Amino acid sequence: MVSTTATAIILASTMAIATQTPLTEYMWLLIIGFIIAFVLAFSVGANDVANSFGTAVGSGVVTLRQACILATVFETLGSVLLGAKVSDTIRNGIIDNSMYNGSEHVLMAGYTSAMFGSAVWQLAASFLKLPISGTHCIVGATIGFSLVARGQQGVMWYKILSIVASWFLSPLLSGIMSAIVFYFVRMFILRKKDPVPNGLRALPVFYAMTMGINLFSIMFTGAPRPNSSRC
Repeated sequence: MVSTTATAIILASTMAIATQTPLTEYMWLLIIGFIIAFVLAFSVGANDVANSFGTAVGSGVVTLRQACILATVFETLGSVLLGAKVSDTIRNGIIDNSMYNGSEHVLMAGYTSAMFGSAVWQLAASFLKLPISGTHCIVGATIGFSLVARGQQGVMWYKILSIVASWFLSPLLSGIMSAIVFYFVRMFILRKKDPVPNGLRALPVFYAMTMGINLFSIMFTGAPRPNSSRC
């Protein structure tokens, strides 16, 4: 979801730059950006989405076709309803966009290059059967083009540190939460004499907790209202 949202926000930023600048001769760059964005979305689906649904498909819970349908629907909903904060970080929290005032076409070319580099690496990783992160790819690609275009002063290193720290904390916290949930499932469901009735009774609880967390996230950290969004 994150990498899909990042792709959309980078493309939207490129469109905004193209429409706000009189340099119409760079419209071809916007068109190329659209094409690369579709290629990047394909690469995200080939690798990043497979990370999310690999266990479900491998265990037989859902088929590959069902996983593709679910990913299409819920990746889109997740990026629209919950991707605003992450999108803002990708757009404003990695590089200093103010350094490109007066040279917006350089920023357009940089964002396009970032999408292209991320797409190529994700496709190569999918071919090599490497489960990588699309978020890591787009963040690294954005840093890379900024280092070439404006040097180290163009990168917000203090925010990069917080992003990198979250990459280490996420698997740790996910592992802890997964261990806790599985501990209770094993204790109160799997080790019972007849686990099926207990499992069926527990399903509504898990569904309610998941929906509650999602609704809470949408209400407090979801997409901002139009009058509060930043350009």
